[in-house]
Amino acid sequence: MEYCVFTEPQQGFSYDDQRVFAQAAERLGFDGYFRSDHYLRMGPGDPLPGPTDAWTTLAGLARETTRIRLGTLVSSATHRLPAVLAIQVAQVDAMSDGRIELGLGTGWFEEEHRAYGIPFPPKRFGILEEQLAVITGLWRTPVGETFSFAGEHYTLDGAPALPKPVQSSVPVIVGGGGPRRTPAVAARFATEFNIGFVPEPVVAEKFAGVRAACEDIDRDPASLKLSVALPTFTGADDAEIAARVERTGRSFTDVRESEAVFAGAPDEIAAKVERLRALGATRIYFQLLDIRDLDQLAYLGTEVLPGLPR
Repeated sequence: MEYCVFTEPQQGFSYDDQRVFAQAAERLGFDGYFRSDHYLRMGPGDPLPGPTDAWTTLAGLARETTRIRLGTLVSSATHRLPAVLAIQVAQVDAMSDGRIELGLGTGWFEEEHRAYGIPFPPKRFGILEEQLAVITGLWRTPVGETFSFAGEHYTLDGAPALPKPVQSSVPVIVGGGGPRRTPAVAARFATEFNIGFVPEPVVAEKFAGVRAACEDIDRDPASLKLSVALPTFTGADDAEIAARVERTGRSFTDVRESEAVFAGAPDEIAAKVERLRALGATRIYFQLLDIRDLDQLAYLGTEVLPGLPR
């Protein structure tokens, strides 16, 4: 089992906030630091200091950390051209000595696209499929050969397919709750399938769907890592947890009653992790919404993490 922290910097956090948080997560023994890829705050609250670009941030963190894996959960296919993204990820992989992972999705937050003038076509799944084909195709092309692609959305003619990532295969994360196309594209392109923010019966259903999609193309389902991401609230007692919940604008009662969170004492979180593990999860993302709450990160790392299965 692997345990990563997952953050939402667009909610009002600077690069330095993220650097301190990622370095602390590394010291505490977490396996990965992942961040969203958004340019606009969601919901009410202070928008300062403003958004940070995901891949610019990860480039900085690649030089500020030494062990922890780094990536997006997930980048939006609408934000970048696929060949440019392939170059960016390969470069940041080199800067990190091979610790980068790429999560890629269709994009969904229309308001941020309007705010920053980013095109937001109504049908985006074909864009995602072609981006995955282009990115993985560029990385897999042998040095000295060129890569060409002709699709509905992108055309590449004789790309030198450089630079190459340090890793022989950069992990590619695809996730979501779509019943048919999402599992199919994950089976075709991904090394990891992620489902987030849903209760355990839905996790089981989505894992079964992506396993079946692997079998449909004669891929061994065991070759696809399965992961779950959930909001996380923990602390020494309910009062401490409630204060953390309320700082994110949520109701403590709602969080406590939800089946789609990690909430409570270390034994409660461990029990939920064990149930997800039984469903097939081999990686957990603890979504921590307040990056400045280093005390919660420390509690999770010192009191919860040591008791989780490995």
